[in-house]
Amino acid sequence: MKMEQIPAYELVTKQDIPDIHSVGYLLKHKKSGARVMVLENDDENKVFNIAFRTPPADSTGVAHILEHSVLCGSKKFPLKDPFVELVKGSLNTFLNAMTYPDKTMYPVASCNDQDFKNLMHVYLDAVFFPNIYEKEEIFRQEGWHYELEDVDSPLTLNGVVYNEMKGAFSSPEDVLDREVFNSLFPDTPYGVESGGDPKCIPDLKYSEFLSFHSRYYHPSNSYIYLYGNMESEEHLNWMDEEYLSKYDAMPVTSVIARQEPFNKMKELVMEYPITENEPEEQNSYLAYNVVTGDSLDVERCTAFEVLDYTLLSAPGAPVKQALLDAGIGKDIMGSYEDGIYQPFFSIVAKNADPANKEKFVQLIQDTLGEIAEKGIDKKAIAAGINYMEFRFREADFSSFPKGLMYGIDVFDSWLYDDNKPFDYLKRLDIFASLKEKAKTRYFEELIEEYLLSNTHASIVVVNPKRGLAAKREKELEDKLAAYKDSLTLEEKERLAAETKHLKEYQDEPETEEALRTIPLLTRKDISKEGAKLYNTPKQVGDTLVLYHDLYTNGIGYLDLLFDTKAVPESLIPYLGILKSVLGYVDTEHYTYSQLFNEINARSGGILFGLQVFGNAEKPQDNKHMVGVKAKALYEDIPFVFEMIREILCTSKFEDDKRLYEILAKMKSRMQMSMASAGHSTAVARALSYFSENAYFQEKTTGIDFYKFLDELETNFQEKKEDLKEKLKELMVYVFRPENLTVSYTADQKGCRGLEEEVQKLKAVLCTKEIMPGSFVPVLEVKNEGFQTSGQVQYVAAAGNFREAGYSYTGALRILKVMLSYEYLWTNIRVKGGAYGCMSSFRRNGDGFLVSYRDPNLVKTLEVFRKTGEFIRSFDADEREMTKYIIGTISEMDVPMTPSGKGNLSLNAWFSGMTQEDMAKERQEILEAQPEDIRKLAGIVDAMMQQNRICVVGSEEKLEQEKQIFGQLRNLL
Repeated sequence: MKMEQIPAYELVTKQDIPDIHSVGYLLKHKKSGARVMVLENDDENKVFNIAFRTPPADSTGVAHILEHSVLCGSKKFPLKDPFVELVKGSLNTFLNAMTYPDKTMYPVASCNDQDFKNLMHVYLDAVFFPNIYEKEEIFRQEGWHYELEDVDSPLTLNGVVYNEMKGAFSSPEDVLDREVFNSLFPDTPYGVESGGDPKCIPDLKYSEFLSFHSRYYHPSNSYIYLYGNMESEEHLNWMDEEYLSKYDAMPVTSVIARQEPFNKMKELVMEYPITENEPEEQNSYLAYNVVTGDSLDVERCTAFEVLDYTLLSAPGAPVKQALLDAGIGKDIMGSYEDGIYQPFFSIVAKNADPANKEKFVQLIQDTLGEIAEKGIDKKAIAAGINYMEFRFREADFSSFPKGLMYGIDVFDSWLYDDNKPFDYLKRLDIFASLKEKAKTRYFEELIEEYLLSNTHASIVVVNPKRGLAAKREKELEDKLAAYKDSLTLEEKERLAAETKHLKEYQDEPETEEALRTIPLLTRKDISKEGAKLYNTPKQVGDTLVLYHDLYTNGIGYLDLLFDTKAVPESLIPYLGILKSVLGYVDTEHYTYSQLFNEINARSGGILFGLQVFGNAEKPQDNKHMVGVKAKALYEDIPFVFEMIREILCTSKFEDDKRLYEILAKMKSRMQMSMASAGHSTAVARALSYFSENAYFQEKTTGIDFYKFLDELETNFQEKKEDLKEKLKELMVYVFRPENLTVSYTADQKGCRGLEEEVQKLKAVLCTKEIMPGSFVPVLEVKNEGFQTSGQVQYVAAAGNFREAGYSYTGALRILKVMLSYEYLWTNIRVKGGAYGCMSSFRRNGDGFLVSYRDPNLVKTLEVFRKTGEFIRSFDADEREMTKYIIGTISEMDVPMTPSGKGNLSLNAWFSGMTQEDMAKERQEILEAQPEDIRKLAGIVDAMMQQNRICVVGSEEKLEQEKQIFGQLRNLL
């Protein structure tokens, strides 16, 4: 049956979309008014998404809380958490939900046909028939609730979204982002916080929450998306019969209002909290923000992405450089914010002085005016266009299905105009058009019209304030205490009873009947074959070249790996700087700006980094390498090698100003990432107490490295000469022929000429005699607490089970799924109110448990310590065991891009893992029984008994619990 012949739907349009090798259909469900998009192609990784336009009217976070809550049980799937049951027992390749400023999405993906149908069924039932109307407990658990243990206890606030947003609002960058939106769009939904402001979330009433669902979660306000190789007609007919036909079309007022331009640029000044030891001077954010039309003009939006690259993002980009040269901010960040109806261009100076605000604005306008008048750098524009086109053609989104990313992109036009569903999937003609327009004054005119002569703009200043976090916490405590004092004894007893009731609700086990409503595959549905390794080793002289023979659509993926085994210990921290300097300083034939544009005009980029490979069976074979990653079309691989030779042989470290800019930017970006990804920071630090590889990473990318970098940046004038000498010395130690291993992913055609290029590279590498050094880690359990101005914790406990005499088994991968979505999920997230929890057990014996945006600390560590008890008492019937096995295989069998398969193969080679090892692990998973899980209790007990903890969290909270730490320190 053809699309136009499906009775329940009207075909609105059909289009070929060659850019993404698809045929696109736009349909309308006749009875309910639901909009439906189908993208048919040969991609086995199928995607379904149902989204709703959900413009918030205030900052109570109702859209966000609803996104969490509808996945907590529905009419046909009346469990408390069907989402988690799906994660545990589905072969999904993606399963989540997302709240945006103007829409809420529920996407799923799977390569298995039956699994895909199951996922669609659960998600459609969740959004249309959620249990939120029967169970107020869902709203209280996921949104917010008062917590009162007994009438004499202090009154507190808790809730998953409440704690998630407390974590989000702890970051100065998040505060800035919110205020920029607020300043530019005060009269539209973008002027409020769709995720929820922690101050406003407790204002949301249950009745308002339900009203929001009944208003917006109707098929007439829905956008349904199907992508991939599937029986589209079958899915459409099923959706009609099961869900859409139960509704009549109705008008839903959800159109995103357009913000009227301002008569003059707005100004806004806000504050963000810092710890007592962080500086207030030179620690402000200055932001210049300009609205650039709407998202329905795809060419103009793409042009602004190119302008972001050209003016701001690329090294030496003119606006960025002018601000750095004038000393306005130590880090200049630019962004073109799209994904909303009215995108905007933002220029941010970090670590700035608020007194320089006028100078900041004037300098931006003067620099843009000069560029508009004299003309933009054509090479930079060409590089920006090529950079974006390369990524669009490559469509490599790492572990995310490309159908998912296309399904998010379509909303940039479809959400705001029903007649423009496919515009963002057709970009190749736009790139071609922009290449032609780059020969005219097109880009200069965009700068004049939107960035200079445009009053729909704002200046936002966000200043640091010591004690602000403590002041806010005290205000909240006082407010809650005053509210409690205002209650009668009966009201307090009722609150205590509600607290007890919610905990009982959370503790109540799922009934067997409810569990069996979730559709489940069988073990027969799981392939016995796992991921394959593609390693063909070949010696080129004394150099190993590892080929990964894969079809790559004409792109070669190159990794050059240089062993650091001869680097003396004193130079190890400088490796963390070297990787960020190479490719970003002048060379013999190029300034650093020219070099970056030259590379991006003819390739997918060249990146330097550090890679660590651990060998579980032979720790003496662990490798610490400097890596050079590059990708390009086959015909441009010789050019890539030419550029790598240019960087390795002629990079100049003499420009003091440039070196300082790099250090300041590194420090700034580390400050942002260490605090916002506190779980990763805490885990890496805890592992470094006992793992040699983690210790190396700590010295080159972790907290220790940050302290080293901070010292260098702060005392740059007195340390700069020594820094230059150390970098030059490192070049001699690292980039030598005997240190080189080459990894290359391409098909046979793409491999032609590679060995000749490798020989040419080796011929110019350093052969100067050296005195080899060594790296001897000093392992020590410190149990540190790192204090931040944030309001939540990231709690990590780590250990090594091989130390205790245990060995690795595939069943540990099942345990990871069980803990992350059963024991830890229930106790840390559902009951504890944390936003997330994770665990991991590696082949080398290293493992950890960690929480994310967690209001608790000691309670969480207690949950961690009792993990072994949970495992020891574990039991499951065949269905339950199969569910966990399927969920485990799902994590392992995510479809990989060619570059991903090459990386997996490379990692396996250096870690000593063979295809047989992988097959054995898979067999251990597929054949696992409950007793195999129970045997793992000793592993987790051993890890927890080693008592290696690290916490990143609130200054006040860590101070209150300081007795559990070996030492307390400031993170920044």
